[in-house]
Amino acid sequence: MYIGLDLGTSGLKGLVIDERQSVVGEAHEALTVSRPHPGWSEQAPSDWLAAAESVLDQLAKAHDLSAVRAIGLSGQMHGATLLDASDAVLRPCMLWNDTRSHEQAAAMDADPEFRAVTGNIVFPGFTAPKVAWVRDNEPDIFERIAKVLLPKDYLRLWLTGGYHSDKSDSAGTAWLDTGKRVWSKSLLAKTGLGMIHMPALVDGSDVTGKLRAEIMDRWGLSGDCVVAGGGGDNAAS
Repeated sequence: MYIGLDLGTSGLKGLVIDERQSVVGEAHEALTVSRPHPGWSEQAPSDWLAAAESVLDQLAKAHDLSAVRAIGLSGQMHGATLLDASDAVLRPCMLWNDTRSHEQAAAMDADPEFRAVTGNIVFPGFTAPKVAWVRDNEPDIFERIAKVLLPKDYLRLWLTGGYHSDKSDSAGTAWLDTGKRVWSKSLLAKTGLGMIHMPALVDGSDVTGKLRAEIMDRWGLSGDCVVAGGGGDNAAS
């Protein structure tokens, strides 16, 4: 058996599929979006973990999860999940539909290197301009950033304890050199960050780690169960 977890904007969905890729179980937990100001759209990453716990509780109640061989992840793209050196979340995650960073995005897009390297227009919804907004408006938080993760990759950190992101999701940050399929040191530097702030890059089918002991114990999962790289929701669909 296999589990798929999809961290969407409005909810977290879980599927259990068998060896023939037939769906044998599913669960869902709703999520809410906070909009404290016009153009702002945020979620608390702690809500994602609570939703994942609920979904796994539902799946484990209906199925013996000890036979699960792998967990795959997909999720909403572009969100800026900012962590300090102890993996504590520094502020609510700015989501893909948050437009407060329109000035930072316009400034980046006016720099021809961004389009040349990433192959994309720099939109306010992308991750890099959001982090630049934090740099310009919340400097105390910016100085404490140790890692920047996309939403599903924060869920991965909870599952495995490791920092990884697949290249499809990472292509929506405005930091990925899409030709070389690596983080661009130059573009990161233009937003005040470096390679140390980024997760390791993987392909969607790559193994990114095994489950932490407390995850295995709580839901009866096997120590051989691995977590795959997965993909951003647009790419996965």
